This record gives sequence, C-alpha cells and structure tokens, in this order.
Amino acid sequence: MSFTAEVKDELARVAPMCSHCDKATLAALVRIEGTLFFSGPGRYRIEIATDVPSVARLVIKLLHGIYELKTNLTVRRSVLHKTPNYLIEVPTQPRLEPALRDMGVLSGEGLEMGIADELVEKQCCAAAYLRGAFLGSGFISNPRGDFHFEITVESESLADGLVELMANKGISARVMQRRSSYMVYLKSGTAILEFLAYVGAHHSALSMENERVIKSVRNDVNRITNAEIANQAKAANASVDQIFAIRKVVDAYGMENLPPALQEFIKLRVTNPDATLKELGEKANPPLSKSAVYHRVRRIEQMAKDLGE
Repeated sequence: MSFTAEVKDELARVAPMCSHCDKATLAALVRIEGTLFFSGPGRYRIEIATDVPSVARLVIKLLHGIYELKTNLTVRRSVLHKTPNYLIEVPTQPRLEPALRDMGVLSGEGLEMGIADELVEKQCCAAAYLRGAFLGSGFISNPRGDFHFEITVESESLADGLVELMANKGISARVMQRRSSYMVYLKSGTAILEFLAYVGAHHSALSMENERVIKSVRNDVNRITNAEIANQAKAANASVDQIFAIRKVVDAYGMENLPPALQEFIKLRVTNPDATLKELGEKANPPLSKSAVYHRVRRIEQMAKDLGE
C-alpha cells in the first residue's frame, strides 16, 4: 500500500468532532472526486470513484446516513495497475438535488465554484472539509524520499478556498495550474506534518516525523563522513608533496648537512606518511606544536623550490 493510500485509510476512519463535520467531508469528496450528470430539470446523478476501499465505504455511509440517498457500487479492476477501483453511483432521485444544494455543489446560479461558507464555519468543519478534499484527490509522496503533497481540483476558486482554509491554520500552501486543473501543493515537510495533524492523520504524521529524523541523522552522518574523507585526502596529498620535497632536498644536500630540526621532521614524516602535522608534532621529542611542524614543512618546501629554480 502506498503512503497516500495509508493516509487516506486513516483519514477515512477519523471520527467527526461535531454534527456538521461529516457533511463537510462528504461535500468536499463529492466536489472533488464526483462527476455530476444532468439530464433535465431536477434530474441529476453523480458518480464518485476511488481506489481506497475505506473511502468508498465512508462515501456510501455518509450518503445514506445524512441524505438517505440510494447508491449503487461497482468494483472494477484496473488492467494497468492490477488494483480494484470502486465506482459509487447515486442515481436520479428526488432527494439528490436538495442534497447537492446542501453540500454546496449547486447554487441558485448553477454549479458552485468555491467553498460554501456555511460548510466551514467551525474550525473542526474546516478540517473535515480539507480531510474530504485529500480523500478525494490528495497525494503525498513516500516520506523516505523528497517531500511532496498535492490536492488536484478543477476550479481555481475551489483551489483558492482550500489554500485559505489552510492559511487560517498557519499552513502555507500554493496553487499551480496544470492544464485544465489546479494543484494545491505543499513542499515543506513541516507544512505537510501540520496538515496531517490538523485533519486527524496523527499516525501518518508520526510515521513521517520518524522518517524525517532518520533522514536528518543519515544526512548528518554522510556530511561528517564526507568531510573526514576530504580531510584525509587533503592530508594524504600534502604528505606526498612533502615526501617528494624531502627526497629532492636530501639528494641535493645530504641528510647529515641539514639542520637538526629538519632532520627530525624528515625522519618523522618518512616513518609516518599518513600522519597529520598535529600527529607528527605529538610524536616529536620534545613534542612540537602544529605551527612549529608547519614551519619546518615550509622550510623544506622552499628549499626544494629553490633547487628547482
């Protein structure tokens, strides 16, 4: 099961906070995932499709429980994805048109493009509407990868309404047009967590937070490891350059003709080719500071340079 399906399965089981929350959830589901058919005055029917069985059960339960509407369920199997798809049909019936008006799908002017204010007057109902919107066309990527969240709708007014509902809770969302539809999206992991918690997907939010912590620790470890590897490579390259300079100086002057301080450094470097300057200083007798060792390195490198010139 994908992470999106897991989130939807959890959201489909969230209990309403008040008597109007279920209506807000159903209204969003019908608006976003439903297809409305019109065959004459007062003759409407709708179809709602979903891949998540718990969402299909919720839609049927709410249609029956709130509006006492008759429904037909057809289970189809996708040839491409080998997964079942649930088609819920609400046939033409006297109660359907009043229900559509009550859910803010129809208004006096025809189709309602935005969100009816009376559906989201309370904070709990606003959360329920957003919950229904995600159940309808929401997508959230696996938190083990890059964070991505979106809800796709057909109306710009509806997209702006969803953004406003999130903004009222301090969640920053944006809208992007994609051909004939509009995508409400979140990119920040923090914003996605806030949305999940707001609409009631607490278990999914916890799972995502765990993955965020794991990713953060893994990134820190990789950063430290890469830094250590880079430092080791740098030290190794420096050691090779120093040994090359040492050979050039010793061949030209002879070991016995070099100052004692340089002779000591040469012996330490040749016997400890992988050591850092600090480690070489600690091995000296008496111990030397890193700057003192570096000063001797500079003297040998300058001597080698003079010989080259």
